[in-house]
Amino acid sequence: MRVLILTQNERIVLPKYIGYFLKNIPQEVEIVGAVIFPASPFGKKESELEKILKVFKVFGLGFFLNYGWKFFISILTNRSVVNEIKKNNINIIETEGSINSQTNLSKLKAFKPDLLISLTANQIFKRKLIDLAPKGCLNLHSALLPLNRGLFPTFWALKNGEQKTGVSVFYVDEGIDSGPILVQKEVLIKKRNLNWLIKECKKVGMDAVIEALHKILSNEAETMENDHEKSTYNSFPDSNDVKEFLNNGNKLY
Repeated sequence: MRVLILTQNERIVLPKYIGYFLKNIPQEVEIVGAVIFPASPFGKKESELEKILKVFKVFGLGFFLNYGWKFFISILTNRSVVNEIKKNNINIIETEGSINSQTNLSKLKAFKPDLLISLTANQIFKRKLIDLAPKGCLNLHSALLPLNRGLFPTFWALKNGEQKTGVSVFYVDEGIDSGPILVQKEVLIKKRNLNWLIKECKKVGMDAVIEALHKILSNEAETMENDHEKSTYNSFPDSNDVKEFLNNGNKLY
């Protein structure tokens, strides 16, 4: 089965788990290419300076310094999603502008993918892209859908005092995290620490995507309903949300 990955060039957390995923995919899966968008934690296109200033404004000086140090180390050690993909001899597909443009769709179609997989891709997928591969497009979301659709679900699970969260692998449709669910796994929130929860959900999430691949290969891809009536949605937190998060006894790292 020919699979094409869409992701972003995050440096601190994602490279390790992309590497784990690539080492553990089923033998019948061939990763034929990867589209790697610029990193954008806030869900929209921003300059590097805008991202840095926003991290400082929303999360405060302590988080800013902690994150900045890790980012600096990642540059020194040459750690990034791009380098992890290259290390595994996977074609990087160069795109420009919206992934939904006809030019970019033609580039992707030339790789003849059977399945698309979004691993924290940060562009909105439209119908022509979703339908490009005959087996559809999967997305990994760090929440127990339909709860916590939208941005930064691990933050909101902690802020809202939830005792468990999880990950969902679902088929992308034109809604926001609203497609039918193929695999879902729970994560108990044992530590009130956002950094720990992000990493735990990434690890469990990659295992969930691997399980989804096995299901598709064995023609056992039955799905669960992603009930819109039970859904909750969150945007990216602001500084007041972070203050409340900390006042509730949670820690960022």
